[in-house]
Amino acid sequence: MAELDKFDRRILALLQMDARISSELIAAEVGLSATAVQRRIKKLREDGVILAQVVVLEPRALGRGVTALVEVTLAEASREAVIDGFKRRMAEQAEVQQCYYVAGESDFVLIVTAVDMADYELLTRRLFFDDSNIKKFRSTFVLEASKRSLSLPVDPIDIDRR
Repeated sequence: MAELDKFDRRILALLQMDARISSELIAAEVGLSATAVQRRIKKLREDGVILAQVVVLEPRALGRGVTALVEVTLAEASREAVIDGFKRRMAEQAEVQQCYYVAGESDFVLIVTAVDMADYELLTRRLFFDDSNIKKFRSTFVLEASKRSLSLPVDPIDIDRR
């Protein structure tokens, strides 16, 4: 992974706040030319630092009133092919917003959306009940999202704070 300097970190911070911000505005904020900012953003994409620039939508505005955190335990989680297969299958599901392979009691934690509880039940039947390798799953339902973000801190880690 590429080393990030103060300019890269400031550019990333600004893009996280508003992915539509122009190169000219970023340049004015960080003290570089717009061309230099564009080159840096291109390199950050090529280096895999910027994975995507997305729009965050309000689920309820799209009729998706249910958000659930789902812990999934596989019956057979020791084979790489099984784990990779589950990851691929979850990546293909539009209702699965995020999928994390985790250590602990469960093998995966998912964030999923549904229209309502009936829709959620159909989703669980399709994703979990029809998969013989799902040992169990546990759902926790979101009452209110007090923070919804994919932003990361971009400041360099201060070794003295540890």
